[in-house]
Amino acid sequence: MEDADTVASETCPTTNGMPMLGLGTWQNDDPDQCAESVRTALETGYRHIDTAQAYDNEEAVGEGIAAADVDREEVFLATKVWISNLAHDDVLETARASLDRLGVDYVDLLYVHWPSGEYNPEGSLSALSELYDEGLIENVGVSNFRPVDLEVAVDVCDAPILANQVELHPLLPQAEIREACENYDVEVVGYSPLARGQVFDQPEIQDVAEKHGVTEAQISLAWAREKGVTAIPKATSADHIADNWASLTVDLDREDIDTIDAIDETSREVDPDFAPWN
Repeated sequence: MEDADTVASETCPTTNGMPMLGLGTWQNDDPDQCAESVRTALETGYRHIDTAQAYDNEEAVGEGIAAADVDREEVFLATKVWISNLAHDDVLETARASLDRLGVDYVDLLYVHWPSGEYNPEGSLSALSELYDEGLIENVGVSNFRPVDLEVAVDVCDAPILANQVELHPLLPQAEIREACENYDVEVVGYSPLARGQVFDQPEIQDVAEKHGVTEAQISLAWAREKGVTAIPKATSADHIADNWASLTVDLDREDIDTIDAIDETSREVDPDFAPWN
């Protein structure tokens, strides 16, 4: 296992300008804790922070960014438009409100949170394209899009689509979505990359973790990176933030990947009634 100094000095690989390990903030809804988590992550080395209108913590995330000893321009900041705000004019209005809550002039990535509710490909994505043209967002993203949803979005969106954020971990590897994203030159961002803790109990992941002398979380995050996936695990404590960051020092070999890929258990942790697959 790498020593603390090596981990602290580790730099995160990027893909299309997006750091491949980020801090997720879903359910980090205590304002003080959220702001402190963001500050701690940035000062640990993270440069990718993910939030959403629906998380009700954009203000705290902004406070954490402002408190960190890191320039705003170094931070890749992403948020998402909720399904009730996806009519064209609502996207424009609520995106600006998100910027105000975050205390920033722009975000690096703005996602359609789900292709549900008020989502309309032409109306919703044309609004994101307007925000892109105005410089209020650096990139357009989609989230929880199936391959068919992604195909339509790429076709109708004037601005390029940088990423599709989906639940992705060793128990839900999303091979079909990863293939579709590769075909459309869209990055894959994986949320809940630790399957909300379920990966810790998988014998295959435990074996690989023991082989490398690291944690199961680090193995799962390293596996995602090997798949070309940007992982955004939630972490609140300094220990968990550091442990996830240390995954950048883990190099898996072909045998490790094959072992993890052979897991035959499937689990989807996020499955609301309005999901496009339901």
